Amino acid sequence: MSIDLSVSNLINIFFIAAGIGICSLSILHVGSGMHIRKEVKKYFQIFFTLINIYISMHFIRMLLENHTGTAVSISIRAVTFIEFFVSGLMIYMLSLLILFIAAPGKNGKLINIIFLVLITVHTLGLLIDQFTDFYYYFDEMNVYHRSRGYAMSNIMHILMLIQNVFLLIRYRNKINKKLASALWLYLLSPLAAIALQLGFQQIQFVILATVISAAYLYFVIIRIQTEKYENQQKEKDRLDTELSMATRIQAETLPNIFPAFPERDDFNIFASMNPAKEVGGDFYDFFLLDDTHLGIVMADVSGKGVPAALFMMVSKILIQNIAMMGNRPADVLKYVNNQLCTNNHEEMFVTVWYGCLDLETGILEAANAGHEYPVLKKAAGSFEMIKDKHGIVLGAMEGSKYRSYELQMEPGAKLFIYTDGVPEATNSANELFGTERLVHSLRMKETGSPKEIINHIDSIVKDFVKDAPQFDDLTMLCLEYKGHID
Repeated sequence: MSIDLSVSNLINIFFIAAGIGICSLSILHVGSGMHIRKEVKKYFQIFFTLINIYISMHFIRMLLENHTGTAVSISIRAVTFIEFFVSGLMIYMLSLLILFIAAPGKNGKLINIIFLVLITVHTLGLLIDQFTDFYYYFDEMNVYHRSRGYAMSNIMHILMLIQNVFLLIRYRNKINKKLASALWLYLLSPLAAIALQLGFQQIQFVILATVISAAYLYFVIIRIQTEKYENQQKEKDRLDTELSMATRIQAETLPNIFPAFPERDDFNIFASMNPAKEVGGDFYDFFLLDDTHLGIVMADVSGKGVPAALFMMVSKILIQNIAMMGNRPADVLKYVNNQLCTNNHEEMFVTVWYGCLDLETGILEAANAGHEYPVLKKAAGSFEMIKDKHGIVLGAMEGSKYRSYELQMEPGAKLFIYTDGVPEATNSANELFGTERLVHSLRMKETGSPKEIINHIDSIVKDFVKDAPQFDDLTMLCLEYKGHID
């Protein structure tokens, strides 16, 4: 099988080879793109594959022309049908891209239906042409010729082109300027190539114009995608930096230097907080109201992350400020609740256990606003859960009232308070750590110091959870009352 090696055909072969090469490299580039969205990858892989098929079919037709035989006749008709059919798919794919970018709203589905009808009619016309030669025909030497109805084979392309031009003009404000330029180039460059081809009828300028404009369109879209990814990364880095700073600020607002009161020998206290996210909603606090009274707080804000952390900061400051005025625990919760209910449009709330320990008598006066039960170890006993009476959570209902109660702590007694992240810690089998396991674990280390007890519980919980993700903040506080030593 030979091929006409005239200058025009050599130029066409060069254009075809260049087109296939550019499309193939583009397909490889699409596949290796790390930051390209899957939808974009899939689109351009199909798009460039269609162009490659279109060019290849045209080249095969060139090879088969001027050769006779039934097999050649069948083959050349088949590849020409594929060439025409794929050319319709190419303009349809471009139309989908422009439709997606323009985003015409509720009209988008209707326009796509019109596109599907056009390509269906185009395909039916090509099938009918196989029996009528209405669009094109082949002579006895299997040379391609246009028929009287050839212009009709381009009706679909023209109508889609008109619709695409309308979309580009109508929704130009929505489209990135660089992308709009690339789309206009892809639409208009084949028309310019056709005009040029009128003077050089044997040279297929359309092929090269289509491939180059398609490749340019692709690289513009990839560049836009890359810039978007880089901007997102910069924003992510900025947010990560701010979250890290917020984590440090939050940690610094909680008492975190131990021993907390090295000059005091009448009590020992230790606490820890491990947030589930960068910043958490749990908090603990302890502060001397005067030389003989110690305030102790354990709280858990609804939600997670930055909103919970902000609400936590407000709650912590309010509790300490009102407590420092000498108010009883029930009154502290009442006043803080009313303050939090003011302008609480996000409807956030916080559970709080607040106690005031008289360091001279060992009497612990406390109040509970929907928080977990405290666990108390008497001097001569083991850890036992104290099922105190709960009031409503703070921030839920203005005017709520709370009830104080008293616990007697003898020298050697220990108090353990915590947030629900401890009993609700969940392992991979979806099993909760639970309060029974918590009390049992506390009894295993009940002779230890507050720091040893908390480290022990932390270790037990981590061993229980293992590789399961941490869903909630893990916050604990342990107080040992030693009393006055004469």
